Amino acid sequence: MSKERDVSQRMTDLFYAIGYYRRRRGLSQEQLAEAVGISRQHMAAIESRNMDRGLSLSLLFRLAQALEVEPYVLLKFGTEE
Repeated sequence: MSKERDVSQRMTDLFYAIGYYRRRRGLSQEQLAEAVGISRQHMAAIESRNMDRGLSLSLLFRLAQALEVEPYVLLKFGTEE
C-alpha cells in the first residue's frame, strides 16, 4: 500500500471512529458538535468519508473527551488486522 493511500485510509478510519463512538454514546451529531464547540455541519463533514480537510489536535482532544475515550483509541481504530 502506498504511503498516500495509507494516510488516506487512516484518516477514513479516524472519521469512522468518531461516528462510531458518537453513536455508541447515544449522541447526535448536533449534540457532539455543541459539546466540542463546532457547528453540526462541521461535525457532519468530519464523519464524512470524503472530508478533504485535516483535523486539529485540539479538536481531536475535545472530541475524545466528549466521547469519553482516549485520543489514541480514535487514532488506532481500524488498524488492528
